[in-house]
Amino acid sequence: MPDVEPLPLAQLTTLRTGGVAARMIDAHTRDELVGALLEVWGDGGPWLVLGGGSNLFVGDEPFDGAVVRILTKGIERMPSPRPGFARLRVEAGHDWDSLVGFAVEQGLAGIEAMSGIPGTVGAAPVQNIGAYGQEIVQTLVEVELLDESTGEVTTVPAAELGLGFRTSVLKHHYGSAPLRSAVILSVTLELAEVGHEERPIAGSQLRTALGLAEGQGVTVAWIRDHVLATRRRKGMVLDDADPDTWSAGSFFQNAVVSASFARTLPDECPRWPVAPDLDPVLVIPLASFDGYVPAPVTHQPDVKVSAAWLIEHSGISKGFKLPRSRAALSTKHALALTNRGDATAAELAELARFIQGRVQSEFGLVLQPEPVLLGVEL
Repeated sequence: MPDVEPLPLAQLTTLRTGGVAARMIDAHTRDELVGALLEVWGDGGPWLVLGGGSNLFVGDEPFDGAVVRILTKGIERMPSPRPGFARLRVEAGHDWDSLVGFAVEQGLAGIEAMSGIPGTVGAAPVQNIGAYGQEIVQTLVEVELLDESTGEVTTVPAAELGLGFRTSVLKHHYGSAPLRSAVILSVTLELAEVGHEERPIAGSQLRTALGLAEGQGVTVAWIRDHVLATRRRKGMVLDDADPDTWSAGSFFQNAVVSASFARTLPDECPRWPVAPDLDPVLVIPLASFDGYVPAPVTHQPDVKVSAAWLIEHSGISKGFKLPRSRAALSTKHALALTNRGDATAAELAELARFIQGRVQSEFGLVLQPEPVLLGVEL
């Protein structure tokens, strides 16, 4: 088993917090990953799988368990049963942005707006990552999972992962365990073969972010370049020289609220409708049909509102920090809590709680953390 000398998790997470684990295993191949997980699960102690560490907020105390680092890499291009599409099967430890770059070079569309998102491919479905109107749920075909309960590798269709807004059945939500305890070994995406020609962009959110007119054509490489530039301006592309990027990205989720609650917020608060679930098909047995068909029930779609706007309009500006704290909001983006240099997890948590309290007091809404919290309470 490829055990290594345990490193402080502060060196392996982008928020730069966390103590030393009792045990650390580096898995460079699929067999090493499966073997390490089966052994760790068999021991029955605490465990953590670690990819890029970009969506993880770890407490200051040592982790009394085993950390399995997923370092597998590789992309396999495969044919798709759909004309005009191709499939990519990618190992879980592969860097996400490297995958996006590969897809763009191949003239494949569907994930280019998610350029610059830190982390590994295996973590992407867990969080159902997304940006500028694209989410991995739109292109995900299936994943290979190693289930803790059975110890078996299974291929699971995307439809069975419960993918929603920054969630899945695999995610450790704050205060609760995942619905399914399993680790992703590989991910299969289906992307459109668009080549390198200019084409119109359908999504209004992406057009707005990039300043494109409706019907204006651009290449997938142009989109990638401009998304990366936009994210850099917001401090959302990792840079060791820039403390504004020493973060877990967006620390709070954009809130999804009912349409009625959204109407209580100021009109200036940015919002986007969330596509409603389709009503189930109504089936009335012929033997019991009396000629009456119930009127359809209409539902107003939920609304996603900007957490960054709520934070700034609760009186907390970019760069805000509490007295004597080494944690602060990014000077470029109000959603990013940053470690300005040797900040403890306690300092970051204190700032997060302060922001939650201000937003709740001003707007009656409790912002929820986006990263997975380990040994930290908010």
